[in-house]
Amino acid sequence: MKYCPFTSPQSSSRRQFLGYGAAGMLATVLPGCDADGGQSRTTYSQTIEWGRTEIARALAGDPGNVAAVSIALLKNDSVVWQQAFGRTSVQDNAAATIQTRFNIGSVSKVLAALATMILRDRGLLDLDVPVVRYLPGFTMLSPEYARITTRHLLSHSSGLPGTSMRNAFTFEPIPGYAVNAEAALADQHLKHLPGMLAVYCNDGFTMIERVVAALAKQDYASFIQANVLDPLGMADSGFLTKEPVGGSFALPYSGGRQYPQEFVSPLATGGLTTTPGDMMKLARLFLERGIYQSRHIVSADGIAQMGTDQTRSLIINPAPQWVWGLGWDSVRHPGLAAAGVQAWQKNGATAFFSSDFYVLPDQRLALAVIGNTGDSQRSDTYRAGALAEGVLLRALVEEGSIRTLPPLIAHTAPPVAASPDLTDVVGVYANYNQPMRVTANQDGSFSLSSWNGSDWQAMNGGVSYSYRSDGWWWSGDAPISYRFEVVSGTDTNGQAYRYRYLMLRGPLFGAGYNETTLPMGQQLLPLAPLNAAWQTRLGKTWTVINESPATVPSTLNGTPYATLNSLPEPPGYILVRNSSYDDGSPEYQLLAPLTDDRAGMAVKIPANAGRDLYELHFTVVGDKETLTIGSWVYGASVG
Repeated sequence: MKYCPFTSPQSSSRRQFLGYGAAGMLATVLPGCDADGGQSRTTYSQTIEWGRTEIARALAGDPGNVAAVSIALLKNDSVVWQQAFGRTSVQDNAAATIQTRFNIGSVSKVLAALATMILRDRGLLDLDVPVVRYLPGFTMLSPEYARITTRHLLSHSSGLPGTSMRNAFTFEPIPGYAVNAEAALADQHLKHLPGMLAVYCNDGFTMIERVVAALAKQDYASFIQANVLDPLGMADSGFLTKEPVGGSFALPYSGGRQYPQEFVSPLATGGLTTTPGDMMKLARLFLERGIYQSRHIVSADGIAQMGTDQTRSLIINPAPQWVWGLGWDSVRHPGLAAAGVQAWQKNGATAFFSSDFYVLPDQRLALAVIGNTGDSQRSDTYRAGALAEGVLLRALVEEGSIRTLPPLIAHTAPPVAASPDLTDVVGVYANYNQPMRVTANQDGSFSLSSWNGSDWQAMNGGVSYSYRSDGWWWSGDAPISYRFEVVSGTDTNGQAYRYRYLMLRGPLFGAGYNETTLPMGQQLLPLAPLNAAWQTRLGKTWTVINESPATVPSTLNGTPYATLNSLPEPPGYILVRNSSYDDGSPEYQLLAPLTDDRAGMAVKIPANAGRDLYELHFTVVGDKETLTIGSWVYGASVG
């Protein structure tokens, strides 16, 4: 359900849980067509051989997590490669086939954007009209919520906090997710003004689900079925709003253990189950500018709007290499851009599966790959982004669209330069899950550490970073380098702002053919020390009381809980750990007190590191204090 460009910081049930692996079988290779509709002159045999080898390597290299992988490659209007590998069920030794359905997570967002374009074509929706016109009951604590438009929701620039995780990933269908998520937003503030910056936001697409249902006068799943899946003949696709009867579904597998069918409650955000073959039918709709087999599904302008750069009007955008579309993660994907090729791309992950979907409009190529999420600590495992990028680039070479693969990024550090003064940049940097500290060293370098729950722990093996002639800080020839960037100005409310970001640069996506720059954390300034009301809550634990026991976090880790503490520096912040987001190690977020019973979001970070922020407040029920974090309610403290 998420976009996550680098391993750290990551998230938990926002995260990709560990998947699994096994042996591979079943291939269907179909002929392709050239631009004139005839048989393609290219068989893509070398590309297919490379892809099969990589998938086999992943299955063998991570057998405890990667059980099944399925892939399809489209040229013009023909699938030139479709193949499923591994097993849908390890315990039953059931082979995956090209009809096996997988949960594709956030790739589902492409269909949400498509739904809005269909409604726009019918004159029911304007992308730039405030959403409150369509959802008069929608409200938030920040009055600027009334400025949020459909375009903001589709381009991750709405300012909504992030992801309502209550009952999101489950082992049984649980209705009412979108209604509950909207209700929870009524007791939260925006994390930034609409249109100020773009940071990955699942709740934006959950609100799209609500908008579609309101305008179409039918539930979201039914609208997509009737207006997209059925017209495209996507017979192996749909939303699991009840236990499936019939069909082949890939089952979750992690750490050598198989789990029951996974259900994803946020439908527009990440709830589609499908096959790569069906996704190629969707790809043809994009390649044909809204037409599928002579049937008009959506306007050509709607397709063009989805593929248009949405970052041009952002006020804060320190990472312009990443170009958001409407529904697409990128409409100029960096890996393909390294070869001079435009690509519309969307990735996705659920608790157990990860996927990638590409459409290359000029070359009329498309690809979808889905599989059990691999162990990120292993070298030979399934990585959807790297596999998809590798297959597409080789297909482009084989068909003659590009002469050769782009060069892999070299990691040779430039010469050392005189170090700038570090006085202003040292301190604590926060993001959505991992407080970091920048420490100056006597030789002019700096070091990074992260909070482990009780102390600051050296990051990246305790290396130091020295200033180089390219303006970045390097540790030898390591692939990742850093710099500090200040953004300042006046927002649309007339308020001045100034934020310092720790920027990260490196081969963060795909197969290593490009470098991307992203903000990793925002420097926190000291606040007034926490008052007595907050001090009395530190060190205590609260337990969730409104989460279903059938959710993935509850099943795998027990009833979710939250703890509140503080850091030794800087003063004035509340350190929150929410166990549902832990991914092998605790995750922490720093909040700023708003009142004696409410704390809010402390950072405004574009792209990914500012996603999924909390707002919490306390209420007294009887003689006991109750804690609310986002959509979760926690019982009275017990520690």
